[in-house]
Amino acid sequence: MPSLKDLRNRIASVKATQKITKAMQMVAAAKLRRAQEAVEAARPYSQRMSAVLGNIAGAVADGDDTPRLMTGTGSDQTHLLVVCTAERGLCGGFNSQIARLARDHVSALQGQGKDVKILCVGKKGYDILRRQYGSLIIDRVDLREVKRIGFSNADDIAKQVIGLFDEGGFDICTLFYSEFQSVITQVPTAQQIIPADTGDADAEQAGTDAVYEYEPDAAAILGDLIPRNIAVQIFRALLENGASEQGARMSAMDSATRNAGDMIDKLTLSYNRQRQAQITKELIEIISGAEAL
Repeated sequence: MPSLKDLRNRIASVKATQKITKAMQMVAAAKLRRAQEAVEAARPYSQRMSAVLGNIAGAVADGDDTPRLMTGTGSDQTHLLVVCTAERGLCGGFNSQIARLARDHVSALQGQGKDVKILCVGKKGYDILRRQYGSLIIDRVDLREVKRIGFSNADDIAKQVIGLFDEGGFDICTLFYSEFQSVITQVPTAQQIIPADTGDADAEQAGTDAVYEYEPDAAAILGDLIPRNIAVQIFRALLENGASEQGARMSAMDSATRNAGDMIDKLTLSYNRQRQAQITKELIEIISGAEAL
């Protein structure tokens, strides 16, 4: 049984931890507000970009001058998975859920005999995936020094992905991230970005009889629009991840703070009981000694 001093030290230690988790919860709540505003501002632009891309792609469908980023290589043998996670932990299952979705995707592709390459954006996803798929990871993007994600960060990643595609490094690229819904709900998501998936955009344009004329020609517009769309989708994924990370951290630190409070109550009760037992024992010894005299 621990001594009274050990219990006092334990209680003091848990109280110190509780102060840290409470502070982290408050910091995450403050950051979440800004991150959520950024996500809500980026979503309409990202969705409209996809709609415009789908509309223009319909005008040059299956044309000889359609960019390869739209049509693909004609094969689906080699897949690149861009897995976006956080640079830090202490955010519940946020990182592990994205990594699990990526692992399931890798297993399914390998079961079909496909070649898989992984580009990790974020330290935590890299740490998780390298244990099982270290040989498949071709690079890791480190954003630890970036205090606030900007479009330039996403554009650098997009240029790296497009450069690898132009070199014939892969046929299909899929982006993995966590879509923010609420503080307690973040949904791991897989989105194909190469070749550009315009399924939703095509559905949005369905039923319209509008005829568009493009200047310059549609193929030239696509040549500039598709790389920008890839950067926009990656930027949105990073923003979604940022909000999801802070929401998950806020929820995790709230649970940790409450658990620390429960532990303090239990330790305090144990301390009081042991202290009372020790006092009672000392009183019995004093009374017994007095009676012996």
